[in-house]
Amino acid sequence: MPRSAQARPDREPAASWQVRGVETAFRLLAGLRGAPALHPHGLTCAGEVEVPAGGERWGAPWLAGPGRFTATVRLSRAAGLPRGLPDALGLAVRVDRADGPGRDLDLLLTSSGRGRLARHVPRPRADVLGGPYSSLLPYRVGGRSCALAAFPRRSGRAPVPGDPASLARALAAGPLVFDLCAGAAGRSWRPFAVLTVRSALPAGPKESVGFDIYAHDARGFTPGPALAAVRRAAYRGSRAGRG
Repeated sequence: MPRSAQARPDREPAASWQVRGVETAFRLLAGLRGAPALHPHGLTCAGEVEVPAGGERWGAPWLAGPGRFTATVRLSRAAGLPRGLPDALGLAVRVDRADGPGRDLDLLLTSSGRGRLARHVPRPRADVLGGPYSSLLPYRVGGRSCALAAFPRRSGRAPVPGDPASLARALAAGPLVFDLCAGAAGRSWRPFAVLTVRSALPAGPKESVGFDIYAHDARGFTPGPALAAVRRAAYRGSRAGRG
């Protein structure tokens, strides 16, 4: 059993029929696609996450800084729409050994707005560098409820479509850099780390490393209870559908 499931039961249980329905729907969709139920096509990349020295005290050991962690990143399109159409873009990050040996940290972020309400709503986008990505639902960071976000550093670069081929070409021209931030309700975003996506890995567009924010969290840095049972059911269904 994942350590987070042992340590923290769902505090907002959903009706069992809802949980079963979500798990079944995601299993069927993943089976039809032969890929994750959502974000079926993406590019898996090598990268790193750097926590700066002298930053804010967040109350999470992995953010005590300074620190540098290797990372696996997957950039994707949620619905898998054709290249030219806006889609909800995904940024999945696995921070290796963030909480010590064998304790990786997963972050799942979706293209969104940046304001107090807009940070909780997916926003379809055609350009990977066109705006922020958000966790949509809150995290508990050092005991505080915060949304998480990644803000791309544009640095004069041309638009980058979200399909795997375009992403690979963009990475060949140079890394993609994102400022990782947290924002409590009614407060502005505050940076806690920098994500650098450096190169594509030899994984197929339908392959995924099994990101799961509940199986891979960190001390003082955990997903909040909102819709936890439903989201876990979605992860289980998607994994089962892919075999």
